[in-house]
Amino acid sequence: MRTAAHGLAAELEEEGVSYETLDALYEKSRNYDTLARNIAREVRNRAKAGNVCYCVDGGASEDAAARILLEKRGTVAIEGVSKAASFAARAGLFGAYTAVSAFEIAERDLALPLVVYDLTADNVGDVKLLLAEKYGDETPCLLMGAEKRRIPLYEADRFPVEGLCALAVYDTPLLEKKRFGFDDFVAILRRLRAPDGCPWDRVQTHESLRINAIEEAYELVDAIDRNDPARLCEEAGDVLMQAVFHMLIEEERGGYGVGDMLTGVCEKLITRHTHVFGKDRAASADGALAVWDKNKMTEKGQKTYSDAVNDVPACFPALLRAQKIAKRMEKGGWDPATLENFERKVREEYGELKAALASGDRAAIEEELGDVLFCAVELGRAAGSDCELALLETVKKMQARYTAYETLVRADGKDVNALTEDEKNEYYRRAKNDTRA
Repeated sequence: MRTAAHGLAAELEEEGVSYETLDALYEKSRNYDTLARNIAREVRNRAKAGNVCYCVDGGASEDAAARILLEKRGTVAIEGVSKAASFAARAGLFGAYTAVSAFEIAERDLALPLVVYDLTADNVGDVKLLLAEKYGDETPCLLMGAEKRRIPLYEADRFPVEGLCALAVYDTPLLEKKRFGFDDFVAILRRLRAPDGCPWDRVQTHESLRINAIEEAYELVDAIDRNDPARLCEEAGDVLMQAVFHMLIEEERGGYGVGDMLTGVCEKLITRHTHVFGKDRAASADGALAVWDKNKMTEKGQKTYSDAVNDVPACFPALLRAQKIAKRMEKGGWDPATLENFERKVREEYGELKAALASGDRAAIEEELGDVLFCAVELGRAAGSDCELALLETVKKMQARYTAYETLVRADGKDVNALTEDEKNEYYRRAKNDTRA
């Protein structure tokens, strides 16, 4: 017998049936998986001398060691009464429900209503914390042992757990939930898009939502810059909502659905991280990025570096787009971003800009100014810096500096547009010191 710690042991004794238990293996096993392997090994060793009947509480399919034993030919399962089904009936759950052993709950996909069997005093606390994180502390439950107790989930470890015990977790109507999962999220958006849903959500298209995706992405970046975890959580959710909204629009057209979207991103993570899931090697972040870029070109069918250069999205901000294009050009043999190359190129481009300014040709001026700005991008790459971030930080710095500058001037009762050059320099010096502090 797996264990004598249940009522069946006493019944066998009353019938005069002799048995041995494997209770001693519990103390020798580090975790549930090790216990299952140790039990299976012991049963197989005993079976070398003749037939062995390994008895478990509940159905054979609910026992991890039995599942291991059944992988070998010659093992026969005689299914007993399912613990999960028995506890589900006690809890009033019929039809569709999820059943899982408390020992395996961390590795299983869960859905409500749920029956967690194999509950013990040692694991009930961990089960409660895992379920509370997923469904919320107030989720209604039924704790079943010798007695039945209807409790909120947070009380699951406040009562004795002895013998055969289980926890039934009931589903909660959508509008009564305190905590939601991804399926709830998709269900809410589907409801908004339904014929009797929200009039605004129903009429949205990929094109009408285009700017929303850009705005939400920028708001997420702003939350990162502010180092605001609560705001970051909110804005990350808004970005996710944009992705799911576009998926629903396609789903309604008979295009891709949520399974396609998740499959696509999972496959991409696996196929591009061949240094993790394949045979490539990467000892550093740069090495990992090189593997990613190689796999990305293969995946997108890019046969030349020009294909990669022309694949940079046209809707990117100009500075970000320039940086990405310059990086891909360098991978294709273009001059590397070095300080020496920058100095040579910027002198050449600045001379051409001066000549264009002297000519008064507006088209030529814009072209040469663009060349100078592209040189600045090369300088940023040579310095190993993110040009977009560097410029954003400077913009914020200059906003603060000018605000301090004007505040100082106005405090002295002066007009910012009527200062001498010496006054401007003095106020600028003071403003710079103030903002630096």
